[in-house]
Amino acid sequence: MHGPALWAWLLLTLCGASGAYCLLRARRCAGEERRAAAGEAVMGFGMAAMALPAAVVTPPSWWWAVYAAVFGAAALHALGSVRRGGHHLHHLVGSLAMVYMAWPGQGTHDGHGSGGGAPLVTGVLLTYYVVYVLRSGARLVPVAASVAVPVAAPAGGPPPVWVVRPEFTLVCRLSMSLAMLAMLAAL
Repeated sequence: MHGPALWAWLLLTLCGASGAYCLLRARRCAGEERRAAAGEAVMGFGMAAMALPAAVVTPPSWWWAVYAAVFGAAALHALGSVRRGGHHLHHLVGSLAMVYMAWPGQGTHDGHGSGGGAPLVTGVLLTYYVVYVLRSGARLVPVAASVAVPVAAPAGGPPPVWVVRPEFTLVCRLSMSLAMLAMLAAL
């Protein structure tokens, strides 16, 4: 996904910051929330790498196969985790979308992940992300009171420096979904 340099740099910054936040969140959470945060960190960093402007680095033609393999493995992991509920169905769709965006870069295309893709699949993914963004944005509308969720300190360790705020997690997911919309629209 290599578009105009400014858009690519904005996507790289947005996705990289989201990935970093999710990585920090994964270090502070446990159980299912930790797995979800780790999956979102992989997605954020993968999207940031995919958005890296071509003016900075032109990846070798085989690099897109690496993207497809990494996100194919992430999709299989999410598929196995869907039965636990939570956010794994969204992770599955996101991982499959990343495989789909990487796939056109194979073979006869220009090697930049911009081979176009199938209009029906692109349309379905765009529709999914538009609905997801609208639902997530509506959930961010301020409510009467906002409560931070404290993170338990490790046994014998210092108290946490920061708390995981549910609205930050939602903003992270929303921003990555907006970035996914931009990447899909660029196909």
